[in-house]
Amino acid sequence: MQTHQLYINGEYVNASSDEYIEIENPATEETISRTVKATKEDVNKAVAAASAAQKGWELTPNIERGKIVRALGDKIEENKDRFIDLLQEEQGKDYGLASGEVDLAIDYFRYMSEWARRIEGEILPSDRQNENIFIYKKPIGVVGGIVPWNFPVFILARKVATALVTGCTIVLKPSQQTPNTAVEFTKLIDEMDEVPKGVYNLITGTGSEIGNALASHEDVDMITMTGSVPAGTKVMEAAAQNITKVNLELGGKAPAIVTANADIDTAVKHITTSRLANNGQACTNAERVYVHESIAEEFTNRLQEAFEQTTMGDPRASKNADVGPLVSKDRLDEVHAMVESAKKDGAKVIAGGEPGDQKKGYFYKPTVISNARHDMEIMQEEIFGPVIPIDTFQTLDEAIEKGNDTVFGLSSSVYSEDMNEIMRVVNELRFGETYVNRENFEAVQGYHAGFRKSGLGGADGKHGVEDFLATHVVYMQYNNEKN
Repeated sequence: MQTHQLYINGEYVNASSDEYIEIENPATEETISRTVKATKEDVNKAVAAASAAQKGWELTPNIERGKIVRALGDKIEENKDRFIDLLQEEQGKDYGLASGEVDLAIDYFRYMSEWARRIEGEILPSDRQNENIFIYKKPIGVVGGIVPWNFPVFILARKVATALVTGCTIVLKPSQQTPNTAVEFTKLIDEMDEVPKGVYNLITGTGSEIGNALASHEDVDMITMTGSVPAGTKVMEAAAQNITKVNLELGGKAPAIVTANADIDTAVKHITTSRLANNGQACTNAERVYVHESIAEEFTNRLQEAFEQTTMGDPRASKNADVGPLVSKDRLDEVHAMVESAKKDGAKVIAGGEPGDQKKGYFYKPTVISNARHDMEIMQEEIFGPVIPIDTFQTLDEAIEKGNDTVFGLSSSVYSEDMNEIMRVVNELRFGETYVNRENFEAVQGYHAGFRKSGLGGADGKHGVEDFLATHVVYMQYNNEKN
């Protein structure tokens, strides 16, 4: 069994402690590797290395940084099969989604590399004579990046590619449950002489110790974290000690509104995809359905059929498995507890509703719940598993009101063939993203951000780049007298 080290200032090093975290394959329950458990002392070393390297990296011409970022994408592509296998092994993705995630990470590095020549400032007119106002966009500095377990390759790309192309250095902390893909990526960095020492650093450990130490560090200029609301709250509290900028993508409770004018086949197809993607473990997953009462029976029956037709199994053993395991035993228990609670509250399980039949692994059957009420826990709290509850509505006003009645505000969707209905929903829903007659998944050139407790700031596209930049205003007074 391989033991992974830390990567600080261009070198593999041991942690300050002799404690380890074992990494488990959630489909087989086998221990597949272990990482060293870093301490606050290790965080200090990594941040010091990133801080020392930052000025030189900032002064590197943008185009040279862009070439390095693109080369990293190329290196991932050269090792694509390895990343797919590791991703399936440590996180439990089906083959199609694992392959798609690695492809998206490759595309992300290449896309972000193109921003090297597109980071622009401005020149503004002054109220004074003989003065210009210059606005510079400069790297924010040292970035602490905290990556979640559910998309460990893609979200690594989101944080690393954006930081490096903007001239920031980074200390990356992968999830303690899925660090192997980050370790593999670090090998690619280590092979590249073009990446100066200290520009990229990897530390492993628990979020409660390492994540908070990173967020509270006085030499970290921004902390970017993807994870749960409780974890994001802890990061904000830690960052507040030094008024450090935070960039957070947190939980979601995406409503899917299916109107009487929807194409039911389209709605069933894309809601199934949006609920079961990554075994139901994505912040953008469709989490609750509001369907017009006139089509509720037909829609529910078809969704039940679609869920029952899915196949479940170890994704490394079968490329045809639609659904793999949940990431841990704790996750499996929590999902089942929410389903049982819904049943006690009067909801009806019409598909699934129990752990899978596999002898090993943390599998949960794709589950459809009818007769759900809007005030139930399963309609209000993030499920993060392959479970979809269904409620009905009579008017579009009611559907929009129910959709907005949540502490979250990341993703949402609407299914209708009536443009008037679509525009009402799009204009009145209070979410960072709304998908119309399609599955829930964002584009690299868009902007992935949420309202309310779903986060602060965002990622992707022009606006995601800007989150890693600081604005510097220069008031340039000059003498206009002729010599």
